Amino acid sequence: MISAERLNKQLQTIKKFSAPGRGINRLAFTDSDWQCRRYLITQMKEAGLSVRTDAFGNVIGRLAGQRDDLPAVMTGSHGDSVPEGGNYDGIVGVLSAIEAIRSMQEDGFRPIHPIEVVLFMCEESSRFSAATLGSRAMRGRLPAADLLRLHDAAGKTLHQVLKDRGLDPEHIASARYEKPLKAFLEVHIEQGRVLEHDRCQIGIVTGIAAPYRLRCRLHGRADHSGATPMNLRQDGLCAAAKIILAVERIAAQYTPPVVGTVGVINVSPGVMNVIPGEVQLGIDVRSTAKDARDQAVENICAEIRRISSQRGIPVNIERISREDPAVMDPGLVRLLTRTAKQLGFSHRCLPSGAGHDSMHWADYTPTGMIFLPCRDGISHNPAEYADIRDITAACTVLSRALRELASGDTQPPC
Repeated sequence: MISAERLNKQLQTIKKFSAPGRGINRLAFTDSDWQCRRYLITQMKEAGLSVRTDAFGNVIGRLAGQRDDLPAVMTGSHGDSVPEGGNYDGIVGVLSAIEAIRSMQEDGFRPIHPIEVVLFMCEESSRFSAATLGSRAMRGRLPAADLLRLHDAAGKTLHQVLKDRGLDPEHIASARYEKPLKAFLEVHIEQGRVLEHDRCQIGIVTGIAAPYRLRCRLHGRADHSGATPMNLRQDGLCAAAKIILAVERIAAQYTPPVVGTVGVINVSPGVMNVIPGEVQLGIDVRSTAKDARDQAVENICAEIRRISSQRGIPVNIERISREDPAVMDPGLVRLLTRTAKQLGFSHRCLPSGAGHDSMHWADYTPTGMIFLPCRDGISHNPAEYADIRDITAACTVLSRALRELASGDTQPPC
């Protein structure tokens, strides 16, 4: 039996693991993130899981199966947050996974297949401008060179951050997960308004849009704002303004849908009486259709070069990350749909516009996601909120699905 009271108590405890400021501030590998990680390790152990960690800091709790040599069923999510984020993004998936195991233990259920609960580190891109790094490390998709290339706002490399936490960046390849898996499931808040609008407690994800991220540096010239005539200026921010609108315009042209966002603007020197010189833009382009997204990125880059050339401003465009969209396993979509129906929960299928750790597992094992509604679709915001009844419903669906997957034959049910 899933305990709403226990889930709610754990959510209230985890809310305390945050740096000062509005909302939740739990950037990857910071003290608050590490405190949350320690708490979740304790919860895993109390649920009867044996716990191990890898070179990147990912935490894997294992419930042995009656036949422990069979492929495991894996479930989990992340614990880090964006700056001034909410208390539900990611963490609901980890707590739901642990609670599902607790309920099995309390019910005396003994799985035939082992079950693994994972806490992925550094899912958010907020600190290092690249997302889902923990799951990428587990899939062998985080090259050692990236640990030195990726850095935070203070200039600290990911490699150094890992060393400071007592982890092993020199052997990052050892984090690769190489055992066969029967399935991977993740519970997550929707981060949109579809479920709430349709009055559904449960969403069954059909596919995940993946981001293509760019860093654009415009090298304008900082001059006196009063003494420099308009025709002699190389204003980096004016060029950036045209680029921002171009991203919006180009992304809106595509079917299947593509979305484009400029979410970062850094301007130097950033004072009232100096023409902006150096400008850095962070650009995020997504779609569930890889070809449409990649074509949009190509056109955006061409337009950036055209605008910068027209204004006589040198530009550098750097690819930060490029993820592949993921299709959820049809058999798991059917299983989760049937499970929600049997449990009497209102439900619907939908795609995910946000990226998740699940997208790195879809080409490795049958993968599925369970969404639950968040109030007004708000996420990455202090106002982020999910009703404990909806969290409990999603956890109940997860628990039932895990039990079915961990029983019987080696193939997920159709």
